[in-house]
Amino acid sequence: MTDQHTYVAIMAGGVGSRFWPASREERPKQFLDILGTGKSLLRLTFERFLKLTSTDRIFIVTNGQYKAQVKEHLPELTDNQILCEPSRNNTAPCVAYTALKLHQLDVEANLVIAPSDALITNEPLFVDNIRKALAFTSENDALLTLGIAPDRPHTGYGYIQFGEGENGVYRVKRFTEKPKLELAREFLASGDYLWNAGIFVWRASSVLRAFEQHAPEIVNLLGQNLGCYNTETEQAFIDEVYPQTPKISVDYAIMEKAENVHTIPAQFGWSDLGAWVSLHQEMKQDEDGNATQGKTILLHDTHNSLVRIAPDKLAVVAGLDDYIIVDEGDVLLICPKSREQEIKALRTQVGEVFGPSYL
Repeated sequence: MTDQHTYVAIMAGGVGSRFWPASREERPKQFLDILGTGKSLLRLTFERFLKLTSTDRIFIVTNGQYKAQVKEHLPELTDNQILCEPSRNNTAPCVAYTALKLHQLDVEANLVIAPSDALITNEPLFVDNIRKALAFTSENDALLTLGIAPDRPHTGYGYIQFGEGENGVYRVKRFTEKPKLELAREFLASGDYLWNAGIFVWRASSVLRAFEQHAPEIVNLLGQNLGCYNTETEQAFIDEVYPQTPKISVDYAIMEKAENVHTIPAQFGWSDLGAWVSLHQEMKQDEDGNATQGKTILLHDTHNSLVRIAPDKLAVVAGLDDYIIVDEGDVLLICPKSREQEIKALRTQVGEVFGPSYL
């Protein structure tokens, strides 16, 4: 059963720089079969949301340069369902644009905004959690975010502290950006902190009110010509005004300032698949803790490593522990897992030294 006012917006405009060299400027990770399932992350996310609403109510927010790839992976969508950002201005303008467009389409629009590149292993539980969130936001002027019950003191995620609540929906006390390990351990021990999954649920009218209150410059810019939304003049208007919006995340712009923020603690087997180590954790591993992608790979005295090799190449890896090895044909990356946070900076360095063709 789907509610006629339920909409989904999937954010698919990122470059995925921490998944370099597989994720490239021309074809970022949301368009890759990174899990070896035969489907891209974007396609998997789209099909997951079909359990919640119909095809015509699923929208993709992406960078204009990826419109053709979105259509390639999701041929069911009309042009009006693909929102093309002309510039990368972080998530707040992206959310405001989506809310304005859907509010013009349906004043009662109740929407889910989610990233295109998360891994979710328990899809029925995920859909149940989202339905519960939608039921709450349909009856309350609330901004709701799904929080993931943490199972380890992760330093790469933001955290949500929750307070009192009822029927599984709790008020959010505060957000904390990626903490140091000691603080992450305290959060885990306290039992009232969740990982911030970046999955939001709200009515378009509720989130637009929050923007008017806490980040009016964004909705003032994007709301100058409401009549153009869902018409042929929308793209020209967006191309003109969108680059003028401030580059700020939705967390900083409204979520950390608003009073009516709620969360549902969830545990549906979630990973943000932010980088190679998180992929390694989710992949099937051999008895030595190695995970491989490729047809001809010989491992000798190698442990706890991720090896991804082009299908037409033989890789022989000996004597390595805790390594990431990714061969994309024109780029080979070899990096200790403990230093994967340096990959983004290494990618930048490659661009500076060898030019943009390897990015």
